[in-house]
Amino acid sequence: MSGKLNLDKLDLQIIHAMMENAEISYADLGKQLFVSGGTIHVRIKKLQEYGIVKGTRLTVDLKALGYDVIAFLGIYLEKSSLYDSVAKDLEKIPEIVRLNYTTGNYSMFAEIVCKDINQLRYVLHDVVQKIKGIERTETFISLEESLNRNVRVSLD
Repeated sequence: MSGKLNLDKLDLQIIHAMMENAEISYADLGKQLFVSGGTIHVRIKKLQEYGIVKGTRLTVDLKALGYDVIAFLGIYLEKSSLYDSVAKDLEKIPEIVRLNYTTGNYSMFAEIVCKDINQLRYVLHDVVQKIKGIERTETFISLEESLNRNVRVSLD
């Protein structure tokens, strides 16, 4: 949507509430914020049109489903101009759940979720290392996730 973003305090309250619990009904959220459910619906629609709200996600305990390995992968590219093609190839790997183009030591940084070390080895050795344009990688295995939260946004 073109034009200037025109968000107000209510928009931010809706965003914060939905980030905490995306399952809340528009009617219940309206009661919580002292507006009608219809107002919430209209505001959510506007936030979607602006591209601020991009759907909802279910938070799943991956360990409970048997995914015991989370790793972070620093990727060195042969040339930074290869980023787009390498990113497209990495997007095809279902175990990669997050990918960032970065400054610093690495050209790219990825988060990988696997059921076990054997699957991680397969992803790294048999899939990632064969992608044209990747010079080398450095892997960090997460021992524990201590914090995972959304940023608190404001109008300032």
